[in-house]
Amino acid sequence: MSIFTLKSKYKPAGDQPQAIEGLVCGIKQGNKFQTLLGVTGSGKTFTVANVIQQINKPTLVIAHNKTLAAQLAEEYQEFFPDHAVHYFVSYYDYYQPEAYMPSSDTYIEKDAQINKEIDRLRHATTQSLLTRSDVIIVASVSCIYGLGSPEEYKKENMHLEVGMRMVRTELLHKLISIFFERTNVDLNPGQFRSIGNRVEIMPISENFTYLLEITGGKLSAITQIDPVSQKILGTPKNIFLFPAKHFITDPRQKEKALLSIRAELEARLRELAQEGKILEAERLKRRTNYDLAMMEEIGYCNGIENYSRHLSGKKPGDPPETLLSYFPHLDDGTPDFLTVIDESHVTLPQLRAMYAGDQSRKKTLVEYGFRLPSALDNRPLRFEEFVKSVGQVLFTSATPADFEREESSQIVEQVIRPTGLIDPETTVLPVRANAEYLGQIGDFIRQTEEEVKKGGRVIATTLTKKMAEDLSVYLKEHKIKSEYLHSDVKTIDRIKILTSFRKGEFDCLVGVNLLREGLDLPEVTFIGILDADKEGFLRSETSLIQIIGRAARNVNGRVVLYADRMTGAMEYALRETNRRRKLQVAFNTAHNITPKTIQKKIHDITESMESTHDKAVFANVLLDQEIFAKDPKKLIRLKTKEMQEAVKILDFETAAILRDEIRSLEGTTEKKKKFKRK
Repeated sequence: MSIFTLKSKYKPAGDQPQAIEGLVCGIKQGNKFQTLLGVTGSGKTFTVANVIQQINKPTLVIAHNKTLAAQLAEEYQEFFPDHAVHYFVSYYDYYQPEAYMPSSDTYIEKDAQINKEIDRLRHATTQSLLTRSDVIIVASVSCIYGLGSPEEYKKENMHLEVGMRMVRTELLHKLISIFFERTNVDLNPGQFRSIGNRVEIMPISENFTYLLEITGGKLSAITQIDPVSQKILGTPKNIFLFPAKHFITDPRQKEKALLSIRAELEARLRELAQEGKILEAERLKRRTNYDLAMMEEIGYCNGIENYSRHLSGKKPGDPPETLLSYFPHLDDGTPDFLTVIDESHVTLPQLRAMYAGDQSRKKTLVEYGFRLPSALDNRPLRFEEFVKSVGQVLFTSATPADFEREESSQIVEQVIRPTGLIDPETTVLPVRANAEYLGQIGDFIRQTEEEVKKGGRVIATTLTKKMAEDLSVYLKEHKIKSEYLHSDVKTIDRIKILTSFRKGEFDCLVGVNLLREGLDLPEVTFIGILDADKEGFLRSETSLIQIIGRAARNVNGRVVLYADRMTGAMEYALRETNRRRKLQVAFNTAHNITPKTIQKKIHDITESMESTHDKAVFANVLLDQEIFAKDPKKLIRLKTKEMQEAVKILDFETAAILRDEIRSLEGTTEKKKKFKRK
């Protein structure tokens, strides 16, 4: 019996049926690596969803950035609405790692700002992995960083049942021991408050509270409550509470760890003394002894993760526990789950690079006496450790790199799109002007004007941000409505620009690298790749094919590469595009298919956010202001609930807007308090 039930109004079409069959067969045969080579718009995620349903195992999907991970999580949640689909990424809104620069004798202390909502989602992820099997986790590369022992995390889980013996003070001490915080104000995840014999607890992974009533030395009732409306959501007979932190250490192991740290400190001090590094030895002694004192007194110190090897009882060089450790394993330790690496040509290089970058920074800290050598074991997994930890792997990409091609037992192609769309017609034109030719900019303007007259949209890709900005201005001077887009543009502004582009409020979008993967713009009929012969990352085989794919969602899509010479990357991209076109045209002819442009609803998340506000909280802005004037905290609570609802449906862009709005309201409230005090 399958543990997953896929729900979709679509049936596999095009190359999807043979791709699903081939991948499922390969997994059942025990193949370690397989690759799904799926062209842009061929429905790779839908194919993988069908594979997951048939393979019947918990699945980890790794994406190369948070935004793509959020999009994938939303898609999988739509395909599997009755199952546990979770989003696991780094919980830092801001992160400055500890570092030392010897050249300027500058020490930079660790500074970080944790996003509480993402922390809550991380806990929801690990709790689902430990309590159920129908789980799909969409993660960024943060999944290979240390997370704490799943055994200790599960062992400290509290099971509370109506009728069980309970002493209020013992319950409070137990909650504190698993890192819940006591408060007398509004509850946040991982907090509790106690009034008389009633204890209110908000689990670290949820947005509701449990009200526990203790009478006669027993737990007499458990009530699940919405913290904003105070509506009763249920009266469960028993509940489970997991620790509020992932890093849990057994008290006996903690004592061993302190002894082990002291022993390492003494040995390291002798080494530094022999090398004549008196300053470094004194610095290390002072810092480590302070950390030891903090751990003895309160069980915690800043930078405690640097002692993770001692606290976990691992040997030098052992890999850390990560999210992968929470997935199921067979009795012999073999991973028993499926791993999907999305856009593998980008994600795999990221996975490889994490370890080297981390070690380079920490070796400097160790060398100059800021950290013990054991700090080097607080690290991400090496690539070879990652490969051993994930079991069977499915790579998905339109442009698989060397590793995927060399290691995969089979490469399953998904070239035929369910829509019948074919890869765009692609031609090459010169960069330089001559007596009969206007050059790349002049020709691009001419072709853009033609496309705009027909109602199409146009994309230009440049090599630099400055060129994107300058070209946008130049196009406006030639009466072409254009905007630029690159990584310096803020996230919300980026969303608004793309929405305006799709609506036809301007006609030409000019950008750099971010126009390659994951951009779904079916209105685009023409793409001009400027300076296509300038070899490098932005004009590699992979990049060119990805850019060309952006025009494959419109039946009239076409691409021009502006170049004065033919590079190897261009030759490969043109050859591969033409090969795919031939296969697609032949399939359409044989099955009497007429390609149709993808029809995708234009969704402006800023508008939907405002609409959600109107329905859920207030009828108009005036009412919003009225609520704030009467009770600022009430409005903040309402906004917080909306943000949590947005996170629940994985609408992270809306959640980010609401988070910023909440911070603004909190800032205004604080200013009012200061004014009154004056």
